[in-house]
Amino acid sequence: MKKYHVYGIGNALVDTEIQVSDQDLQSMSVEKGLMTLVDEARQEELNQHLQGHAVYAKLASGGSACNSIFAATCFGANSFYSCKVADDSNGQFFLKDLHEAGVDCSKQDHSDIGVTGKCLVLISPDADRSMNTHLGISETLSTAQIDKQAIADSQYLYIEGYLVTSSSGREAAIAAKTVAKETGVKTSISLSDPGMVQFFKDGLKDMIGDGVNLLFCNEDEAKGWAETDDINIAISQLKLISETFAITLGAKGAIVYDGQQLITIEANSVKAIDTNGAGDMFAGAFLYAITNGHSYAEAGKLASLASATIVTQYGPRLAVEKHTELLEKALSL
Repeated sequence: MKKYHVYGIGNALVDTEIQVSDQDLQSMSVEKGLMTLVDEARQEELNQHLQGHAVYAKLASGGSACNSIFAATCFGANSFYSCKVADDSNGQFFLKDLHEAGVDCSKQDHSDIGVTGKCLVLISPDADRSMNTHLGISETLSTAQIDKQAIADSQYLYIEGYLVTSSSGREAAIAAKTVAKETGVKTSISLSDPGMVQFFKDGLKDMIGDGVNLLFCNEDEAKGWAETDDINIAISQLKLISETFAITLGAKGAIVYDGQQLITIEANSVKAIDTNGAGDMFAGAFLYAITNGHSYAEAGKLASLASATIVTQYGPRLAVEKHTELLEKALSL
């Protein structure tokens, strides 16, 4: 039996969420609904502009794949996470947060000078999230952070699509996928953000290589990948790069492909106030379910319910006990 259900690799960021208006976004020249990479000076400029705004949710160890690994672990998965943090207060906080959640993490070599990555998450009145990310030392994530033995001892490797923006991160993702393939471990990847598909598609193709076993994306990312407005064409294109996939549709639910049939996942009607982390939660819940004996239909049901629940609160984390409640409700355990 494998030691880990999921091995994730991605950025290590400490998140702060702040409420803003659409006018705020315009005045700060922030692209709404996207993840934008910024330097430390630009992030500080934004912080100065936002003085006095309401801050939601306590600091959390973030990054897309980290959120997914955290969720999978809270549902009951044994997880490992490869990342890179600096030897600073944020880095220490990040590692402590993962450790307390029960996530094993790659060893950290603090010989490189830098700062731990930070993400400023701006939540607008329509619950949309606009992220301004300073990757910090996470931009230098490399093959040095890969634990080959831990990958080999996992059911699934999960790769964060955001790694495509860093040459060393992209190489690490490709190397991790190679190890997984050589050791019979299934591979999964998230397209992460419409901007990644629009501006880094060639790099994502390199990371996907000859294909993956499971791909996660939202509707915009799927259509962007296929360069179409037709979801059916997008589905046919995704079948060329992944054996199975899940496409989240926001308030419309999701579409899951199990390798043989398309499964419609019904939406859960909720009032969304913060969509940050919804896709990450979906992936984490889905990975937990399929690595614990559940079907794709059951995994989609749990993932849809979990992602609908996370958008009803501020922050990308649910209370640990909430995961048990969602499992009982979705899977009748």
